[in-house]
Amino acid sequence: MISRVKGFLIEVKTELEKCSWPWDPKEKGVQKYRELIDSTTVVVVAMLLLSGYIAFWDLVMVNLVKLLVP
Repeated sequence: MISRVKGFLIEVKTELEKCSWPWDPKEKGVQKYRELIDSTTVVVVAMLLLSGYIAFWDLVMVNLVKLLVP
């Protein structure tokens, strides 16, 4: 059992070393996380735009139903 867990952890370490992480280990400070910050900004802006779009159409549909249902 212990050897299986040890083998699993070694495989996990090997796979994690192959990953492309969203930060540059050569940089210092905030510049190290520039790609991560940029990606997060894109996701937040996309979420805000999508939520505004959904809220707009929800408002339109609610008012349309209010007109049709007495």
